[in-house]
Amino acid sequence: MMYAALKHARSTGQKQLAVLVDPDKTNRDALMHLASMAEVFPIGCFLWGGSLVSETQNEYYLSLLKAHTSKPVVLFPGSMYQINPKADAILLLSLISGRNPDLLIGQHVLAAAKLKHSQLEIIPTGYMLVDGGHATSVSYISNTLPIPADKPDIARITALAGTLLGLQLIYLDSGSGARYPVKPEMIAAVRSEVNVPIIVGGGIRSSEAARQALQAGADMIVVGNALEKNVDWLPELCATVQSVNLAQTSPSVANK
Repeated sequence: MMYAALKHARSTGQKQLAVLVDPDKTNRDALMHLASMAEVFPIGCFLWGGSLVSETQNEYYLSLLKAHTSKPVVLFPGSMYQINPKADAILLLSLISGRNPDLLIGQHVLAAAKLKHSQLEIIPTGYMLVDGGHATSVSYISNTLPIPADKPDIARITALAGTLLGLQLIYLDSGSGARYPVKPEMIAAVRSEVNVPIIVGGGIRSSEAARQALQAGADMIVVGNALEKNVDWLPELCATVQSVNLAQTSPSVANK
């Protein structure tokens, strides 16, 4: 079960990498190459979704990925129309950083019956959009304002409210194609307030940015755009995650 794996990783301090695949931005050859690399390198899971995504394209590429990888595929849906029972799990996103009722509960009501009868593992997730330096597809489609990048206390208390409402996961995201990733100070502030797993994505384009996010308190980082442009970065990125994990389990850290 995906959430159990995330909780175990959280309890042991072992960080994970997720690769985001947007069906609107991939093709058959690229997806097959990525799937083959995922069998070699330690990817925790694939996240699957985007802001638009046609239903036909979603069905075709999801079936293709599932046929060529042993890694879990977790839906990261932009709308209820991206729900597909062929995946392993779904992040049931409530956009708690915004005030759009449709993305706080409206879409969830429409999707509830379909989700109940699917075999998907459902992970209630507090989704928090953070300013990444310019407008993104997420902010436009969701019709919400992101949390200012220099306001970690707003993120901290928003995450706390989400967990008090029963959400099991917090996802901090500066959005696809963000100019800047979520700042380590904001990640650390959220980490200081909540005990649930934290996922961080958006704008991570370097190994140093990945390292900073993990060391600040992210349990899983998500990379999409940077790997779409250069999939050969994956080995170095995985090595960065492993180096953080090794540091977490070294005697000097374990004895603190």
